[in-house]
Amino acid sequence: MAIPMEFWTAATPNGWKVSIMLEELKQAGADLPAIEVHTVDLLAGEQFSDRFTALNPNQRIPVLVDQGRNIFESGAILQYLAEKFPSPLLPLDESRWDVLPWVYWQVANLGPAFGNKLSYTRYMEDVDAELKAHPLERFSNEAQRLLRILNQRLGNAPFICGEQFTIADIAAWPWVRGWKWSKINITLHDSVMAWVDRVRARPAVERGIAYGAPPGETDQWSEATKARYARTGTSMASNDTIAGKR
Repeated sequence: MAIPMEFWTAATPNGWKVSIMLEELKQAGADLPAIEVHTVDLLAGEQFSDRFTALNPNQRIPVLVDQGRNIFESGAILQYLAEKFPSPLLPLDESRWDVLPWVYWQVANLGPAFGNKLSYTRYMEDVDAELKAHPLERFSNEAQRLLRILNQRLGNAPFICGEQFTIADIAAWPWVRGWKWSKINITLHDSVMAWVDRVRARPAVERGIAYGAPPGETDQWSEATKARYARTGTSMASNDTIAGKR
């Protein structure tokens, strides 16, 4: 009997990258082992527990445990799964280099820009408005720059790397999808808007974003869920949390 994989996650864009990937691999017919999903309570600080830190010394979700190997960082997990379970999501010949740079473009650029804009927009309530003005402008402008790049890319094909849906789309989509929560206006970019809808229509994506979402709130959060996410985000963005004083 195959040893189950363990997937440690929470309902965040980086967590949804991996849950979407797992569902897309199932959709593609990959012979995945059983998967044990562990939801990490970020508000309670479970990511700082000894148990979780042993899996990921960086104390961030997601983590995939496969046959005793701990893989952390969402981009690395996507690549690991794509290489272990070959599918059209990532070519394994030289053309993989048409895909992987876009995965790491998301990891190094799109995610941090959207995440920082979100933190200053929703979570840093204890920071004076005057002090937030510059970072809000900076991260908003950077997010729009990246969206212009993505929009140009998608103006020529349905997906980031061409005609085929790949792990580059899986990496980027959960962050762009949450544009209303981060208050980053993607409606200025028609090709991005169409791509968001196109990816959302995939059955595996629908299943993937249901991980950790309250029933009936996959696309629209209730006020109670918004408040809970705000509390979690405020806790995670706190300087005391980052400094280990929590």
